[in-house]
Amino acid sequence: MPGTVSSHTYSREEIAKNNTEDSLWCIVDHKVYDLTDFLDAHPGGNVVLQQVAGQDATTAFYNLHRHEVLQKYSSLCIGIVQNETPEVIDPQPGDLSAVPYAEPTWLSPRFTSPYYTDSHRKFRKSLREFVDAELKPEAQEKEADGTYISQEMIDKMAKNNMLAMRLGPGQHLHGRMVPGGVRGEDFDYFHDLITCQELARVLSRGFQDGNMAGMSISLTAVRSWMKDVKLRDAVTEECLSGRKKMSLAITEAFAGSDVAGLRTTAEKTADGSHYMINGTKKWITNGMFSDYFVVGCKTVKGFSVILVPRDDNVETKKIKTSYSTAAATAYIQFDNVKVPVNHLLGEEDKGFEVIMSNFNHERWAMTAAVIQWMRAVTEECLKWSTQRIVFGKPLSEQPVIRGKLARMIQHTEATQAWLEQITYQMNTMSYRDQNKYLGGPVGLLKSFTTRCAHEVADDACNVFGGRGITQGGMGKVVEQFHRTYKFDAILGGTEEILSDLGVRQALKQMPKARL
Repeated sequence: MPGTVSSHTYSREEIAKNNTEDSLWCIVDHKVYDLTDFLDAHPGGNVVLQQVAGQDATTAFYNLHRHEVLQKYSSLCIGIVQNETPEVIDPQPGDLSAVPYAEPTWLSPRFTSPYYTDSHRKFRKSLREFVDAELKPEAQEKEADGTYISQEMIDKMAKNNMLAMRLGPGQHLHGRMVPGGVRGEDFDYFHDLITCQELARVLSRGFQDGNMAGMSISLTAVRSWMKDVKLRDAVTEECLSGRKKMSLAITEAFAGSDVAGLRTTAEKTADGSHYMINGTKKWITNGMFSDYFVVGCKTVKGFSVILVPRDDNVETKKIKTSYSTAAATAYIQFDNVKVPVNHLLGEEDKGFEVIMSNFNHERWAMTAAVIQWMRAVTEECLKWSTQRIVFGKPLSEQPVIRGKLARMIQHTEATQAWLEQITYQMNTMSYRDQNKYLGGPVGLLKSFTTRCAHEVADDACNVFGGRGITQGGMGKVVEQFHRTYKFDAILGGTEEILSDLGVRQALKQMPKARL
């Protein structure tokens, strides 16, 4: 267990004698560490350890490392300094952070919120315990080696209904129990918001999308628009059980936001019983391992959306982007893929409505996740600036650094507040009204949030200096955010498109009379 300390005690005089390569001890936070066998394995080399042999290395250690490093190497701890007590907080899976602004306001014991209940609090605690103990270690591993989420992890999330939670509130959750002992019938959009933000805490941007993000933005369309109820329920069960995977395949090399420019075609066979799908799709999240694709196609008089099962005529190729290949981003070719007509979603030639109604939840969820990233980066900067000693004093004593921290906090708290206000509206509206009234506000929120993310990433990178551009060590979270925040600025609709959408929707609601 991280943080477990041996019952042995040692005097500082005894520790000081162990200062050679044959027996090298040091003190960190009143705990005694035997580094003798770790000398050659130390990522920073053996010399830096020899420089603190037999000494109290607390200040030097925390000037270079986070406390999680000590937790990782807890087996090296052989005891505690005699008559002394450790002072550093030793967080365990599920714990709240003690750093100011590291948690949203509703989780602070000093503040209250009109939005959250005991149900949300129990749910959050249970979910975070799973994320910290189970999901984050795999996420870090997969982010590093670029491999896909394991079937074992998918099975675990299916068992505790985390896969079903990814679709948001709805009938698919009825009769299910989710973390914290919450009934699926009671799962609302604030539970959904918590899901989005807690899952982002794995701090692995590629894996975050590789963790069934494709299903969360495609199975929703199947649930809402497939007319064949028996087929809809069968496909839903396959995906929510983890046996099958699904992704949304709309974007092409020729068309992103410009849906009218799609070139993939769906032509009916002579007997009218099937569609023949031909074309390509690009940048499809989870496409490499998906068994089903929700595909946007040109039909005779317009645009249609069809559920396409993978077969031998579907070819997928990996695309390497700025984040890890753990996202399973794919280029897809459909070459005479034959699909029964009951796989159509909505009405033929009226697929634009299907896609537009599906975008709201996707954009809202992406916003929730990127705000959590902003919060995590702000926490990293607060920790770093108070630990890092520069010119003999903590970095946080520099006014220019405090100014950057202030901007990070402002961007994070402002976007979280707007997100919660929109989430409350979602809780009070029908699915149809959400599509009618919230498309613009959600678009404006997402575009504003990713602009804020741009500012947070820039300031954080400068606060961390060289570590902010290093894929490891103290600055790894900041480096990754600076490298990947643009995914949220582009996927699901670019900032420019969504800002314009929000204003156009507002203009439609302007009074006809002169003001």
